[in-house]
Amino acid sequence: MSDDDTPAMRLVHLLRAVTVEFHLRGSEFAARNGLHPTDLRALIRLLDADRAGDAVTPGRLGEALNLNSAGTTALLDRLERPGLVRRIRDEHDRRRVLLVVEPKAVELGWSFFGPLISGLVDVAEDFTPAELDVVQRYLTAALDVASPAGVPENQGVYRE
Repeated sequence: MSDDDTPAMRLVHLLRAVTVEFHLRGSEFAARNGLHPTDLRALIRLLDADRAGDAVTPGRLGEALNLNSAGTTALLDRLERPGLVRRIRDEHDRRRVLLVVEPKAVELGWSFFGPLISGLVDVAEDFTPAELDVVQRYLTAALDVASPAGVPENQGVYRE
C-alpha cells in the first residue's frame, strides 16, 4: 500500500478536491459580480465574524487577510462603492471604525451560493449527530493545521 492509499491521505486528497471546487465557485462568483478574489475572502471573513457576534475593524480585517493599511483601505473602498460593506463609528468609542456587511451583499451571496449551501445541508442530514461531530472535529483540526500561527482563535473568523 502506498502512502497515498492510507485513510488519512485519502481524506487529505478529498479535502483538497473540495477546496478546489469551493475555490472555483468563489472565483466564478467574484468574476460575475466584478469582485477581486480578496473582496470575496473579506466578505466571508466579515460574515463569519458577524455570525460569531464579533465586531471587526479595518485593522483586524487587514490582519486576517494579510493586507497592509493601504491595501485594506483599497479593499474597503471597492466593497463600499457597490454597497456591499459600510464603515461605521463604534457607538462606544467614536474613534474606532467598525465594518458592517450590507444586506445587499448577503442577498447577492445567497442568490449564488444558496443552492450549494442547501445541497450541503441536505447531505449533512444523511449523517447521524455523532458522525457530524466527527466531521466537525476533523475539519476544525484541519483548519487549525492550515491556519497561520498567531491568528487568535477568538477572532470569530471561520469559528463557531
